[in-house]
Amino acid sequence: MKLYYTRKAATALAASALIAGIALAGCSSGGSSSNGGDNNTDHGPITFAMGKNDTDKIKPVIEKWNQEHPDEKVTLKELAGEADAQRETLVQALQAKSSDYDVMALDVIWTADFAANQWLAPLTGDLKVDTDKLLPATVKSATYKDTLYAVPQNTNGQLLFRNTELAPNAPKNWGELTESCHQVQGKDCLTLQLKQYEGLTVNTADFMSGWGGGVLESDGTTPAVDSAASKEGLQELVKGYKDGVIAKSSTSATEEETNLAFVEGKTAYAVNWPYMYANATKEGSAVVGKVEVQPLVGKDGVGVSTLGGYNNGISAFSKHKGTAHDFVEFVINEENQTSFADNSFPPVLASIYDNPELVAKYPYLPALKESLENASPRPVSPFYPAISKAIQDNAYAALTTDKSVDAATADMKAAIENASK
Repeated sequence: MKLYYTRKAATALAASALIAGIALAGCSSGGSSSNGGDNNTDHGPITFAMGKNDTDKIKPVIEKWNQEHPDEKVTLKELAGEADAQRETLVQALQAKSSDYDVMALDVIWTADFAANQWLAPLTGDLKVDTDKLLPATVKSATYKDTLYAVPQNTNGQLLFRNTELAPNAPKNWGELTESCHQVQGKDCLTLQLKQYEGLTVNTADFMSGWGGGVLESDGTTPAVDSAASKEGLQELVKGYKDGVIAKSSTSATEEETNLAFVEGKTAYAVNWPYMYANATKEGSAVVGKVEVQPLVGKDGVGVSTLGGYNNGISAFSKHKGTAHDFVEFVINEENQTSFADNSFPPVLASIYDNPELVAKYPYLPALKESLENASPRPVSPFYPAISKAIQDNAYAALTTDKSVDAATADMKAAIENASK
């Protein structure tokens, strides 16, 4: 399962895990417990930590770096495949002020949390990184309180996949999509992820943003879920599900169930991440030659995708921040970002999406670029796990019970406000 496209929600750690992490501070070996000092220019070997599901994309980059920098070699530390387990490992090390990990590939939703806890070195002064050539939404996801705390490594945006045999024309907005569903006979119209997990948070946020609302206001703390626009977006999601525009199976679907439904020709449309394009167009797919993609659709036109991907953060306790800085810059050079595109790992360097050779190989790239240009990061908040849970619980209730959108958004707001106290 392509977890790096949505990365399952990083839920709040259990109290026992936090206690265990704090306890490590007392039993950590003297060699690995350091605040790294204030010198941001020190160079030497470093360790790069990343979830094992995606390390095949970064290994060639590390190999090239090591060939060019024999005295500053990067050692890859593979973390668990599950997002929650990855986060727990990193949190325990950082709470102990361990220098075991110099650079960490962070799910975009963790960046603010780690920054708020002062576990990341701010990328200012000697550690400043030029992000002008990167997709703006990715930079925003790595920024906390107007300071850059990580460098986007790879990104992701959702796409609207269409089986042209069942839905010949590309819809320009949500209204046109729902209208086209009347012509779909014997199949589901639209499948997306509404199971009660992070995918539901993502798709709920898509609808809220696609109707002009959002989860949080621009200050990053005030809930916006109960705004008129956010309510309208959620109401369209609920209405679409209850009217049958959205497949009933969606409330038990993750990305993989969505992938199977589309590849097997069971649904006219599907919202998913770009990895599904390769599955839908390869031999054995029921929709070979019938696949077109476009950005999500919203109330008045192009919709708003939620952003996925990794941000590379430098540990505040690294002893070799100079090398760490140079390595995270190396990852975003043109050659390495092109290699990501060649491995269905969407790059953050904007120019890659205009490369004619790559577009010829991967026809979804222009649509993905448009999706990313209109994308919105998930709330940049240290309380994100609680925000996600509030959305999941109440959106699911609105979809599957008689809970009204007004009540659902009011309860979302209360839970979000309570989380930040």
